[in-house]
Amino acid sequence: MSDTGSHRAERITLARLPSGVPIETTVHVYEGFGDGPTVYVQAAQHGREVNGTEVLRRVHDRLDPDRLSGRVVAVPVADPLTFDRVSYTTPEQIDSVNPNMNRVWPGDSEGTLHQRMAARLWEYAGDADAVIDLHTGSPEMLTHVVFMEGHEESRRLAEAFGTDLLLSERAGESAPEAWRTRGFDGKFRVAAAEAGIPAITPELAHNKEIVEDAVRAGVEGVLNVLRELDMLSGTPQPSEPTLARNHLGSVDATDSGLFRPAPTRELGEHVAEGSRLGTVFDSTTYEPLQFVETTRSGVLYALTKEATVKEGDRLGSVAIVRE
Repeated sequence: MSDTGSHRAERITLARLPSGVPIETTVHVYEGFGDGPTVYVQAAQHGREVNGTEVLRRVHDRLDPDRLSGRVVAVPVADPLTFDRVSYTTPEQIDSVNPNMNRVWPGDSEGTLHQRMAARLWEYAGDADAVIDLHTGSPEMLTHVVFMEGHEESRRLAEAFGTDLLLSERAGESAPEAWRTRGFDGKFRVAAAEAGIPAITPELAHNKEIVEDAVRAGVEGVLNVLRELDMLSGTPQPSEPTLARNHLGSVDATDSGLFRPAPTRELGEHVAEGSRLGTVFDSTTYEPLQFVETTRSGVLYALTKEATVKEGDRLGSVAIVRE
């Protein structure tokens, strides 16, 4: 490191389309004035998850390299293919094998399109001392941070980020069969943790729209992680988050129709097993098709507000409290 901080923006090619058109994105590198760790932070692996991109824009405005120790590498749009389509995955014609970029890490430079894109970004992330992978959740979700269960350095960064709810997620052989079949081993944070790099995934509430509360929490969270790593002056505000398990308390639609959430339900509240979350109605006969109820007790952290639902759609999520 030099005694003067700097910022540079690099335009890089992630992969190429069949026509030869390059798939490009921008990597921002902030070189601090003194020695310190390297943090890699990215947003918009899923193109409809725009709050993380806005977080990095505002972090850019606040991050003074002359007051930084170490290096921050930031990628505001990790997957331009989904970003341009405001989508979660790519169309089948582009990558029919791996349509979800967040299932292929650390990538493969000779693999499918998404594997090549991930491998190119892994050239930066794989050399980092910590990873922040900014995401957003469903149309109505409580901002929280996810980390790989049993990885204590990742948990430390998750706590420093500063949300009220932390979710731990198992992967590999220790994961339940339902998780293994969903291919979570290829998630970015899991690949990083397995490579010995502490990694967290903040889920910043809504899709497709910039939500001020979520963005502010994301900006402060990123800066808090840098403070925790002594890259910025100051310390994160002490917090006492609730630690819960991820992907165990989901509630899905058993039929297709119109979903009306219970008006008294609020995100963040503790719900008992059997609590009513809403009702699915037949849209033409008005018949109630499903009284949607929780199957476990815990913290209600997601409840869809999208009315038209299909059988199997996720309607709500309950975090199973561990601590």
